[in-house]
Amino acid sequence: MQEILAKYIPQAAVEPTFELIKTNNVYLKIVNERVTRHGDYRKTPNGQHQITVNANLNKYRFLITLIHEIAHLVAFSKFGRNIKPHGKEWKHSFTMLMLPYIRPEIFPSQLLPLLAIHFKNPRASSDTDAKLSLALKQYDAPNDKNYIFEIPPGGLFRLYNGKIFKRGNKRVKRYECLEVSTGRMYLFNPNAEVEFLHS
Repeated sequence: MQEILAKYIPQAAVEPTFELIKTNNVYLKIVNERVTRHGDYRKTPNGQHQITVNANLNKYRFLITLIHEIAHLVAFSKFGRNIKPHGKEWKHSFTMLMLPYIRPEIFPSQLLPLLAIHFKNPRASSDTDAKLSLALKQYDAPNDKNYIFEIPPGGLFRLYNGKIFKRGNKRVKRYECLEVSTGRMYLFNPNAEVEFLHS
């Protein structure tokens, strides 16, 4: 298991992460990319704690995602199954589990202050933290995608599901985008990755 982990997370994180997996009796599955999520946790009918994480994540995002999912397991075990999935119990568990990892042996120095801010009140997805998400993206393999905020106003873009949108104005934090085929308006996070078609 440690050799497998070493392919996906920073070397200095392998030993403590392996211990976390063992201690919490986690069955870890590394799966092909799912566009709607980076990972998930579920308790199987036979009582096994199964965590899946996308194989295509860079090593820093993979580590954050894995700890995020272990935090669900820990929060449910400690506080019961009736808590909110991303409520205060999960936030506390996630922060406590992540603290030992927020150090320069594991994360690049430019990520450390962003992680420190993020873990004061972690969100359901690191993708909704625009600064952290952008910083983590630098470590991804190159792709041909653009962020919503990079699309010019009125520009057309395509989602992974083939739907085409026209970028509108920015509301407080998100962008209004018109689905071309239906005329319906949707809100997008500025750092959502899309395929730019043309202005």
